[in-house]
Amino acid sequence: MVYRLEGLDCPNCAAKVERELRKIEGLSEVCVNFISKSVDLDPRYEEAAAEVLRRVDPDVELVPESSGDDKEESEVMTGEQKKKLLYIFSSAILLVMGTLAGPRLHGRFEFLEYAIFLAAYLAAGWEVLYTATRNISRGRIFDENFLMTLATAGAFAIHQLPEAVGVMLFYSVGEYFQTLAVNRSRRSIEALMDIRADYANLKLGDGIEKVHPRSVKVGQVIVVKPGEKVPLDGQVVSGSSFMDTSALTGEPVPRRVEPGVRVLSGMVNTEGLLEVRVEKTYGESSVSKILDLVQNAAARKARTEQFITKFARYYTPVVVFAAAAIAIIPPLAVPKATFSEWLYRALTMLVISCPCALVVSIPLGYFGGIGGASRRGILVKGANFLEVLTWVDTVVFDKTGTLTKGVFKVSQVQAKNGFSDEDILRFAALAEIHSNHPIAKSIREAFKATGAAFETSAVKDYQEIAGYGIKARVGANTVLAGNERLMEREGIACEVPQISGTAVHVAVEGKYAGYIVISDEVRPDAAAAIKRLKALGIKHTVMLTGDDEKTAELAAKEIGVDEYFANLLPQDKVAKLEHIQVGEGGRRRRVAFVGDGINDAPVITRADVGMAMGGLGSDAAIEAADVVIMEDAPSKVADAIKIARHTRKIVIENIALALGIKGIFLTMGAAGIATMWEAVFADVGVALLAVLNSTRTLAAGWREK
Repeated sequence: MVYRLEGLDCPNCAAKVERELRKIEGLSEVCVNFISKSVDLDPRYEEAAAEVLRRVDPDVELVPESSGDDKEESEVMTGEQKKKLLYIFSSAILLVMGTLAGPRLHGRFEFLEYAIFLAAYLAAGWEVLYTATRNISRGRIFDENFLMTLATAGAFAIHQLPEAVGVMLFYSVGEYFQTLAVNRSRRSIEALMDIRADYANLKLGDGIEKVHPRSVKVGQVIVVKPGEKVPLDGQVVSGSSFMDTSALTGEPVPRRVEPGVRVLSGMVNTEGLLEVRVEKTYGESSVSKILDLVQNAAARKARTEQFITKFARYYTPVVVFAAAAIAIIPPLAVPKATFSEWLYRALTMLVISCPCALVVSIPLGYFGGIGGASRRGILVKGANFLEVLTWVDTVVFDKTGTLTKGVFKVSQVQAKNGFSDEDILRFAALAEIHSNHPIAKSIREAFKATGAAFETSAVKDYQEIAGYGIKARVGANTVLAGNERLMEREGIACEVPQISGTAVHVAVEGKYAGYIVISDEVRPDAAAAIKRLKALGIKHTVMLTGDDEKTAELAAKEIGVDEYFANLLPQDKVAKLEHIQVGEGGRRRRVAFVGDGINDAPVITRADVGMAMGGLGSDAAIEAADVVIMEDAPSKVADAIKIARHTRKIVIENIALALGIKGIFLTMGAAGIATMWEAVFADVGVALLAVLNSTRTLAAGWREK
């Protein structure tokens, strides 16, 4: 169950809360999502988690996601922001007054000078001081509140009153704008995923009642008017229209629907009035599962995120001890060095050292990348998978249903040895009567199209031989229908046709009767997908298929893959993928496997990144894969890799920006060149720039020019 963490406004606090929660037995893998201010917990641990919050950060409250009202929460946050803004303006006015009156008050009315600056200081920083004091009482010392309190209190001690107030004021201003930027980014991501309908038009007799989608039951009929979002998954029972599926698939071309066609929640009805019989409840609908997947993706952190979290934990104490050394050692060891001068340098370093820019911007960058990808019909289950995608150098495709449409049709019937075309089509159709394989279905449909009736009672001793075909008795005859390997296994000589398609060979009573050619059309963008992957620097593309060698060779040439493997049984695909991962010369390849998400689940699981294509409405696909492409388009694989690389680039930029600028200013501070005013920019200014840079992951900047 997802809980909101109301009052959580500090990334370091989020990291500390997560560390403490993981100490609870059973919660070792729990993840606090600072960007969405949420945590996913088993309700059994609710009380234990609440106790941790009371101990670590009493201002944070654990609230079930389903409770409360988002609008009210937003209004409360607006009120808090207004109050902070009032304090900031009051502090700024007092600072100006103190700066103007200071020279006249200094020496004669020094207590009044201190009073004005102290009032300005408390107006801007009372919350920082309170939080620092509270945290110290709990044994938590090294955080940004402690650093700011120590630095500004030290400035007061050496009579740098305007700087003490100014640093605290600008820190508060920076934090205020940083909070606004993070909230805006969060709202932008939520807006991208705003695909859930707010209501459903429930049909009751001759009338219609507007209700919440959660109250609609399976089997009831809802009405979807032109311009409305489909609130629940179901089947059209009346009406026809075109549906805008771009929110789910990123595909702008509308899809036509009519009675008998399934529609999914999140689609938008563009034209006619539809009546839809509901097939899934609100919680099980496609849009709910997609939203849950995207919102919970932050629970799987990228290695970069994990490293930065640990880095920030040790970085701050190191800087504090370095600042202490700078304040104490030079006055004792260097002739004519004054304590106040070196203390000022040390205090400047403390202001610079806050790691907020890293701790906030990096998870925000990954969250934005995941949200932006989902808007384009690519669901990434975690930042870790988004990061691995950037290192992929080999892409392996399943053939049927992935690079081809998976829609089989009989394109040719070739009789041999005195049999007629009608004979072998009849024998094959009856032999395949119980098979669910797409090829078997296409043969039955072709036989049905001749107008002949199925004599199901004539079929006995049905036997399906995995990887080979079918053996059954049809009337008085033993019939074999399958691939060349089945004929070889049974010792029957057969013709090897030079065709583009799959040949189903038929034998009756041990005599070869001929073959049926089944064709599967290559997807329109399959060849373009391979070219785009090559342009991205993907070194190796592979196709795996259970088809025979000739069919696989012709398809591979048409699509343009580097390598193909044919005649593979399901278990062979896993072994072949493991062989591909080893690579040449023992150099391990980073492999993404793209399949249909249902039949290829074992291979998807074994790959470095498993990608299910055509997952629209497929529960199995969403469950099995690390990345789900919601549209039947192989070219989206290249899009996913580009989005991942764009996100990674922005994350690296933020790390370089934060560490680079902080490193320069820390050096300048230690050398006595940087002042506290410049130190504030190195802290909150850099954090704000990094947060704003992270929002670029939501934009279309990943698209190659």
